Amino acid sequence: MFSWTELGAQHVGVVQSLIATSRLHQVDPYDYLVDVLQRVGQHPAADVAQLTPRLWAQHFGKAPLRSDISRHVA
Repeated sequence: MFSWTELGAQHVGVVQSLIATSRLHQVDPYDYLVDVLQRVGQHPAADVAQLTPRLWAQHFGKAPLRSDISRHVA
């Protein structure tokens, strides 16, 4: 709603869509985004659908990748 540019608004829309879809599939958006952002560079392009929230929950949801920052949070 308060993006400075049209491109910024498009990016906000993508992130909001991922968050809403994660919640729809009972996936914690933080866990999902942290995992996918670490996984996306090494994941095979042919299997990119596995990184959508619904399929991610089936394939990776039980043991998501964590960030170094989450280890320091109490």
